[in-house]
Amino acid sequence: MKAIHGIAGALLLGAIVAAPAQADGLALAQKNNCLACHAVDQKLVGPSYKEVAAKYKGDATAPDKLAAKVKAGGAGSFGQIPMPPNPQVSDADMKEIIAWILAL
Repeated sequence: MKAIHGIAGALLLGAIVAAPAQADGLALAQKNNCLACHAVDQKLVGPSYKEVAAKYKGDATAPDKLAAKVKAGGAGSFGQIPMPPNPQVSDADMKEIIAWILAL
């Protein structure tokens, strides 16, 4: 019985810790104007964040690839509509946003 409570407590703690990280990623995406072209679960100008997460699932190099794409811009990964460069996004914000996206 104690083991069940311990597991339940660990799961609950994990959910409580993950929730602020999710909110932080979304807040940083809003702050950096990412949501002008992207949405969590539907295509706008660019792909949805869930599409991005699905494409890069299991790819250990995804954070670096996505960071380069955010900074330099580019086209072709999700169609021909180009993503403009976003050099103004700080490395710390970018790391948090990308981690949030990949966790979706």
